[in-house]
Amino acid sequence: MAALLEVRDLRVTFTTPHGAVRAVESLGFTVEAGRTLGIVGESGSGKSVTSLAVMGLHRGAVEVSGSVALAGRELTGLSERELAKVRGRRMAMIFQDPLSSLHPYYTVGEQIAEHFRVHFKARRAAARKRAVDMLGEVGIPEPARRAGEYPHQFSGGMRQRAMIAMALACEPDLLIADEPTTALDVTVQAQILELIARIQQERGLGVVMITHDLGVVARVAHEVLVMYGGRAAEQAPVDELFADPAHPYTRGLLDSLPRLDTPPATAGGTPTDDEPLPFIPGSPPSLLAPAPGCAFAPRCPRAAARCTDVRPELRTYADAPERTVACHFAGDRTAEEATR
Repeated sequence: MAALLEVRDLRVTFTTPHGAVRAVESLGFTVEAGRTLGIVGESGSGKSVTSLAVMGLHRGAVEVSGSVALAGRELTGLSERELAKVRGRRMAMIFQDPLSSLHPYYTVGEQIAEHFRVHFKARRAAARKRAVDMLGEVGIPEPARRAGEYPHQFSGGMRQRAMIAMALACEPDLLIADEPTTALDVTVQAQILELIARIQQERGLGVVMITHDLGVVARVAHEVLVMYGGRAAEQAPVDELFADPAHPYTRGLLDSLPRLDTPPATAGGTPTDDEPLPFIPGSPPSLLAPAPGCAFAPRCPRAAARCTDVRPELRTYADAPERTVACHFAGDRTAEEATR
């Protein structure tokens, strides 16, 4: 099956008074229709920068290079006028904070209707009906009445539903969700994730889910891309990644999650609730002056001299072409067992 979204050798560099910040380096991935790619990593790993580059939303002192193709059409290098025809119509984005994404001076219905009118040149009455229909589709009660209310009159979960309604009003092929459940309680979070999954199933959307929450990834994603220091550390089908993480960074992220099935134990083997969770020591790398070797080496329990001198390239893991990992020692079971 041909990929809906294909990203190749994506690079995003910001010019600052202190030098060039290489926020994304040599990144590549694909997303198929009806499938979800989860992009995970710590803050500053390049997740949101990647999503904005795909949408063509970077402005100012920034250089974006590489290839971003949507349904076979190359988007890199398009004029802003041409990109505006694609953005919102063929691909749409849900941002992290719906309150700052929605305009406070216009009603929610007006904003959805205006988005629809821009792309379809529809009459006001038709656009208003589309807005009400979309609010109803995403589960907002009394959509005709709520369409006339302002963003501050909506709860956080309802605002996020309104953002989803706006994103899907023009029936795009690709949906990018950038931390869509941040700051929502777990019940509302589950509702939002179920809503996105239902609409994806009904419409065959390709979805890119950007998050730092591995629980969200396990719930909704088909494939996972783990980013670290602006690069891909590992990419794999979700079940395989959780069952057998290949990169030490991925293993560190998974080990830091609390588990219900295996409570931590004391030195004597007795389970206790007082044991601290494992964590990854150190801090994320500077993207202003990246080290020559592996960016994760200073924090890696498996690092050797080679890691600080030679940057590992992405390679196939465990003879599975759909799995790639950037680690010199991936697949070395002796080394892996020593770090568990």
